[in-house]
Amino acid sequence: MKLLKRWLGHFVLWIFGWEKVGERPKPDKYVLIAAPHTSNWDLIFMLAYAYVFDLHISWLGKHSLFKFPFGWFMKFLGGIPIDRRSSNNAVKQVAEIIAKSKQISLAIPPEGTRSHRDYWKSGFYYIAREANVPIVLSFLDYAAKRGGFGPTIMPSDDLRADMDKIRDFYKDIKGKFPENYNRIRLRAEDEEQVQ
Repeated sequence: MKLLKRWLGHFVLWIFGWEKVGERPKPDKYVLIAAPHTSNWDLIFMLAYAYVFDLHISWLGKHSLFKFPFGWFMKFLGGIPIDRRSSNNAVKQVAEIIAKSKQISLAIPPEGTRSHRDYWKSGFYYIAREANVPIVLSFLDYAAKRGGFGPTIMPSDDLRADMDKIRDFYKDIKGKFPENYNRIRLRAEDEEQVQ
């Protein structure tokens, strides 16, 4: 199955003329930023790169997606159900899942949507901090037809400094629909300035 997936990943990248960049992330557990996220094509290319780099990517979904009859398939695809109705917040739920896992590559698109928003969602950052795992920067650059992995960042106590590193990495990367790409900023950064 692994060989078939790798072949399929290479085939998809070859047929569309994409190049792979970087190396397979080294940590056993990490939060993976999936950006920019401006098109449904992002999922196809993300899976192709995951297959090429021999990664099993996990992702978060509403618990209702995992009900019969398709729940088993969602889990097979790497889905992790999150119950947002629970009194425990999602960050703690996900941090506990990471703590119990031997290996996990948790992909989170911080834009949260393919359309334009004023801020990135901060869950990726706070999940990594709560779980004490690094953030790996992955990318799909449609202008250059390149994708893969960039640096690994361990979240610190300096949110703005960490976000500056993330902004610097993504500054020249273009999504399929650049007009839908969100400003790389967390609402918490602006709230810090007000205080």
